Amino acid sequence: MYEIARRTLTLATEPPHEVTVTIGVPVEEPTGEWSCPYRIDGLAGWEHERKVTGVDSLEAVDLALAMVRAALAGSHEAKEGMLTWEEEPDGRRPRTVYLSWDKDHDIAYLAMKHEIVPGEAVRQETAGRAVLDYGASGELLGVELLDAATLLPPELRL
Repeated sequence: MYEIARRTLTLATEPPHEVTVTIGVPVEEPTGEWSCPYRIDGLAGWEHERKVTGVDSLEAVDLALAMVRAALAGSHEAKEGMLTWEEEPDGRRPRTVYLSWDKDHDIAYLAMKHEIVPGEAVRQETAGRAVLDYGASGELLGVELLDAATLLPPELRL
């Protein structure tokens, strides 16, 4: 893979280990779609190249970044607080939410994680034109927006 981006994280084990994330250059497939390879070394099960496919090169890179964020955040190591990025400025870094929008019915869903399994949302609350889904331990899983074209900010309406 010809790499275009790389980040090294620290796995707080004894002794500490590195987790390296690599994003490759997107390539056009024979079908006309674009794919972007990525690799995570240092987390069990990720030591091989994977790829995502999008309609163009930008979407492919964007999807690769989203997959990497989801894989890292969903890993056992991250859930146990063992995965860190030492150069993280002021403890801030972008987080990913997943937006799906049914424009025909003007309903959008903002999911707080990559995949919500059926039955995971055990409680709902309605707040105006929004329905909030909560998991068993009280964590917010997602928000359904009715009248999404009005409620979503312009940058999410693309």
